[in-house]
Amino acid sequence: MNEKSIKNIEKESRTSSSLEEQKQTENVAFVKSEAEKKLVRKLNMRLFPLTMLIIFLQFVDKGALSMAVVLGILEDTNMTYSDYNILSALFFLGFFLFQLPNNYCLQKYPVGKYLGVLVICWGSVTIGTAFGKNFTQLAALRILLGIFEAGSYPGIILIFNTMYRRSEQPACFGFLYVSNGVAAVVGSSSSVGIAKMGTVFGIKAWQWGYIIWGIITIVVGIIIFFFLIDSPDSWFLNLTEEEKLIVEARTRDNAVVRKQTIVVSQYWEALKEPRCWILFAAAIVHNLQNGGLLAYSTVLVQGLGFSAIESIILQIPAGALSASYVLISVYVNRKSQQMVYTAVIFYAVSATGCLLLAVLPHDGIKLLGYYLSWAQAGSYVMLISIIGSTVSGYSKKIFYFGVLMLGYTIGNFSGPLILVDSTRPEYLPAIWGLFAGNIFNALCLLTIRIILVRINKKRAPDRELEPTDVYLNLTDKQDKNYVYSL
Repeated sequence: MNEKSIKNIEKESRTSSSLEEQKQTENVAFVKSEAEKKLVRKLNMRLFPLTMLIIFLQFVDKGALSMAVVLGILEDTNMTYSDYNILSALFFLGFFLFQLPNNYCLQKYPVGKYLGVLVICWGSVTIGTAFGKNFTQLAALRILLGIFEAGSYPGIILIFNTMYRRSEQPACFGFLYVSNGVAAVVGSSSSVGIAKMGTVFGIKAWQWGYIIWGIITIVVGIIIFFFLIDSPDSWFLNLTEEEKLIVEARTRDNAVVRKQTIVVSQYWEALKEPRCWILFAAAIVHNLQNGGLLAYSTVLVQGLGFSAIESIILQIPAGALSASYVLISVYVNRKSQQMVYTAVIFYAVSATGCLLLAVLPHDGIKLLGYYLSWAQAGSYVMLISIIGSTVSGYSKKIFYFGVLMLGYTIGNFSGPLILVDSTRPEYLPAIWGLFAGNIFNALCLLTIRIILVRINKKRAPDRELEPTDVYLNLTDKQDKNYVYSL
C-alpha cells in the first residue's frame, strides 16, 4: 500500500469517526465501509466463540447446584433447604471478595491469559465439588468457585469495550448473553441424561454432572489461554496495515485505550457521579431476581406439582425464551437506537411475569409467569451497554464495571436468601418484591437518561467536529466533545 493510500485511509477514518459522533447525537445508525465490515466479521469469528463459551460454562455452573438438589445432593450430604440457600449465596461471597483484586489484575495483566488461568482454576474447583461430603466442604468450594469466576464478566466486557464501536456493543453483548439461554437448554438437556445414568462406579448422578462439566471447563480454559483475543495487537487477529488504520478510528470512537497506570482521580470522579450509584442500585435489584430464579428454578417448578425429571425438562423452554428475549432486545435497540427505552420495555414484560407468579393459582398455569419473568435478560444486556456507551477514561470505565459487578454480586448473593423456606412453595413475599424491583429498575434507567440527555444538549453548541485525541485518556466529564449514546 503506497503513502498516498495510507493518508487517504487516515483521512477517511478521522472523518468517519467524527461523523459517527454527530450521528450518535441524532440516534442514527453509523454506516461502515466494506473494509470495516470485513474486519468486524473477522473479529466476530475469532472472538465470539471463546467468549460465548465462558459465559455458557458460567451459567451451567450456576445452574448445576439447582439441578443437583432434585438429583439428591441434599440427602447425600445431610443438608437442608436452608443450607442450600446459604450455599447458593456463598458463591457470590467469593465473587464479592475478588472484585477489588480483579480490577487490579485486569489493568495489570494481559486479559486473555488472565481469563484462561481463571477458567482452568474454576474447572478444577467444579470437579472438586463432586466430592464434597458435607456443608462445610461444599461451602468452601462454593466460595472458591465464586473467586475464580469473578473475573470472567468484567474481563469479557472490557475486551468488547476495547474491540467494538459503542454503536456495536449492545448487539455484541446481546449475542454474548444468548449463551445463557443456550446454557440453560443444553444444561437442562444434559442433566436429564445424567439423571438417567444413576450411580456409575460408585459416583452418583449429581456428582457426574460436576465432573463432566469441570473437565470441559478445564479444556476450554487451556484454549482461552492461548487463543483469546484481548487487544487489536493479538497475534490471532493478525491485522493488515489497512485494518490497523481502521482500528485506530474505532479506538477513537470507543474512547478506550488500555493503560496500565491506574488513574485514581478517575475513580474519585466516578464516585461523585449520581449515575454511578443509580447503576449500582439497579444492578443489585436486577440480580436479586436473577440469583433467586436461577438458584430456585427447578425447585419453583417442582413445587407446581411436577416430578424431578419434569422440572429439569421444563427449564429448556426457560433457556430458549431467555435467549429469545436477548435477541429481541438487540433487534429493538438496533432499530430504535434507544438502549434505555429498550431496557424499560423488557423490565415491563418481566414485571408482568412476576405479577402472574404472584396472583395465578398455584399450579401449572404459573409457568406462564415464570417464563415471562426471564425477559429481564434483555434488559441486562442494555444495562451493560449503557456503561460502555456513556463512560470514558480507562480507569473510570474499569471502576464503573467494578461497581456493576459489585451490584451483581450483592444481588445474586441476596437473591436466594429472600426465598425463605417458610414461604414455600409459593414464595409470595419474594415474588412481590421481584415485581417491585422491575419497576424500580425501569425508573432508575429513565433517570439516568434524563441526566445524560441534558448534558448532551448543554454541550452541543460548543462541540467540535474533530474528536478529542483518545490517547489523552480523558474521562467523559473532562472531554467536552464526548457524546453520551443512549
